[in-house]
Amino acid sequence: MLLNTDDQEVLAAAEELGEELRNAQQKSSQLEFNSLLLRCNDAITEEIGVDYGDACDTDDCC
Repeated sequence: MLLNTDDQEVLAAAEELGEELRNAQQKSSQLEFNSLLLRCNDAITEEIGVDYGDACDTDDCC
């Protein structure tokens, strides 16, 4: 599958976010990390207009 530049930028940003979340999880309490994760989901939802939490809460995704 070929990705256009916009797709590649989105994937790069998602990978960077994933790495930052892994680092934060290692340095935070579970409560702090869950709060951060919820804020990230809210920000993603606001930015793309899709409820990220619902989209990734399916059996065949994420």
